[in-house]
Amino acid sequence: MLNYSPTATHCCNVPLTPTCSSLFKSSPSSSLPNSLSFSSALVTQQLASRHVYANTNPNIKSKPLHKGLKIMCSTSEPLKVVISGAPASGKGTQCEMIVEKFGLVHVSTGDLLRAEVSAGTEIGNKAKEYMSSGHLVPDEIVTAMVTTRLSLKDAQEKGWLLDGYPRSFAQAESLEKKNIRPDLYIMLDVPDDILIDRCVGRRLDPVTGRIYHINNFPPENGEIKARLITRPDDTEDKVKSRLRIYKQNAETVLSTYLNISKKIDGNRPKGVVFKEIDSLLSRVQKDKEASKSGKLTVSDSHSDGKPSNKENWRGIPTRLNNIPHSREIREYFYDDVLQATQRAINDGKTQIKVEINIPELNPEMDVYRIGTLMELVRVLALSFADDGKRVKVCVQGSMGEGAVAGMPLQLAGTRKILEFMDWGDYGARDTFIKIGSIGGKEVDEQDDMFILVAPQNAVGNCIIDDLRAMTTAAGHRPVVLVNPRLKDLPGSSGIMQTMGREKRLEYAASFEICYCFRLLYYAGTQYPIMGALRMSYPYEYELYKRVDVSAGKEKYVILSTFPKRPTGEEINDAFEGKTRNETKRATGIW
Repeated sequence: MLNYSPTATHCCNVPLTPTCSSLFKSSPSSSLPNSLSFSSALVTQQLASRHVYANTNPNIKSKPLHKGLKIMCSTSEPLKVVISGAPASGKGTQCEMIVEKFGLVHVSTGDLLRAEVSAGTEIGNKAKEYMSSGHLVPDEIVTAMVTTRLSLKDAQEKGWLLDGYPRSFAQAESLEKKNIRPDLYIMLDVPDDILIDRCVGRRLDPVTGRIYHINNFPPENGEIKARLITRPDDTEDKVKSRLRIYKQNAETVLSTYLNISKKIDGNRPKGVVFKEIDSLLSRVQKDKEASKSGKLTVSDSHSDGKPSNKENWRGIPTRLNNIPHSREIREYFYDDVLQATQRAINDGKTQIKVEINIPELNPEMDVYRIGTLMELVRVLALSFADDGKRVKVCVQGSMGEGAVAGMPLQLAGTRKILEFMDWGDYGARDTFIKIGSIGGKEVDEQDDMFILVAPQNAVGNCIIDDLRAMTTAAGHRPVVLVNPRLKDLPGSSGIMQTMGREKRLEYAASFEICYCFRLLYYAGTQYPIMGALRMSYPYEYELYKRVDVSAGKEKYVILSTFPKRPTGEEINDAFEGKTRNETKRATGIW
C-alpha cells in the first residue's frame, strides 16, 4: 500500500542546518567507428532559410538575439545537444538560433543524406538505392553517417546539435552503444491543431527554396506569391499521419533520454522559446566547465563519498533519501520549479502554487531544512528580478495575540533568514527584491509579483483572509505560493469553524498548481521510496516507479501520465499494471 496522504499540519522546530551556509555571502573560494566513407567537404553546406510560426502574446516581451554574439564552447568539454520536434514545431528556427549563440555544429540527417547522394559517396550511393526503390534508409547506414560526421574535428571541438535524430528507439540505442550521448535532449511541444495549421498553410518558393505561410508569413510581393507551391506532404491527412508517427517514435526515443530530457513549450514566440533553451544550455555548459575544473563542494557528493551522476537519473534524480541532498539534486529541483513557474506566468496565470515535498522540503520529516526552502525562494526571486521584475517575498507574521501569538514552527526565524541572505553583488535586495508580510497592506504599486513562503493555517488562526486581501490588492499581478498548507483547521477551542468554510476551501482551491513533486511510499512509512509523481506546467502529471537496477543503483521508470492530478486509486492501479478502462475496485489500498 502506497502512501499518498496530505501533508501534516505541524512539524518539529528544526534548527538552521549546514545546508543554509550557502545562503549567506562567503569568501570566493573516443574515436568513432566508421566503415563507410564520408565526404568531409560537405561540412560547409548551409541550410535553406526556414521560419517558425507561433502564436504571439502581446504581454510577453523578449529581448532580440544580439547579432554576432556567440558563446564558443570549451574545446575540452563542448556541448552536445539533440533537439526533437514534430513537423512545423519551429525546430529549424531554434536550431539556427542555437548555432548562432553557441557556435555548435548543426547536424541534420536529411541534409547529410542529400549531400552524400549529390556527392556520390559510398554512403550516398547505398542510401540512394533504398530511396530510389521507395524504402527507408536502414538505421545502420544513417547511424554510420551521423557518427562519422560527429567524429570530424569541428564537431569534436565546437560541440554538436543533432537535429531530429535519433528518430527511433533503435537509432537511440545505436548511439548509446557507440558511447555517443547528448548532454541535453530538447523536445519542442506544440498542440496538434497549431501544427496542422502551420503545415497546411505552408507554401514553398521553388526558386529560392524559402518557406512562407499564407497567414503568418506571407510572401513579399505578388510575383513570389504567384509561383508558390504546396508541398505534397503538407495536406491535412498527411500531416495528421506524420504527427501520429512522430509521437509514436518520440515516446520510444524518450525512454533512452528520460534523465536528460527537457520538454519546451513551443507554442510561443520564437524569442521566448529560445530564451528558455538558452537558459538550459548555458546552465549545462556552466556545469560541464565546473565539473571539468573539479570544483565540487562537500554537498556535491552522496553520503558514500562518490560524486552524484546525472547520467544515472531517469526523469528525476535518484538517491533522494540520502540526506543532506547534494547541491546537484537541489539545483535540479530549483531549476525545474523555476521553469514551470515562468511558463505559467508567461501564460498569464496570476494565482499559482508550487507543491514540492522532497525530504528536505517535507515538514512531515525530521530532515526538513529551512535553508533548502530559502534557497528555492531565492532562485525564484532572483531569476524574475533578472528579467526586470520587482519581486516582493512575503512571510506570514504573527497570527494572534497573547497565547495564540506566533507562527507555525517551521517558519520560525524565516523573516530574519531572508533579511540576512546573500542576494547577490549587484544590489538586487531593496532594488528589485523586497521582503514583506502577507496581507493587503503589503501590496505596493511598484510591485510586479509576489512570492509567498509556505503560507499556512494554524490551529486557532486562518491565513485565508490575509491571503485573499493580498490577491485582491495585487489584481492581475502574479502571486506565487511556495508549499502552501491551506487545509481548514479547528479553532483555538478545538472545534472546526463551519461558518464560511465552503468559501475558504473554494478560495484555497483557486490557486492553480504550476509545479508538483511528491515521493510515494507504502502507507504509514517514509522508506523505501516506491515512486514519484511530477507535474510541470503546462504538461501532464507523470507517474514514476523507482526500480533497483543493481547493488546501490536505481532509476525511475515512467508508468503513466494523467491530464489532471490522479487519485490514490489511479496511482495504485498504474503500479499494479491495470488499465484505466478496467472496472474500479470497491476498496483501495491507499
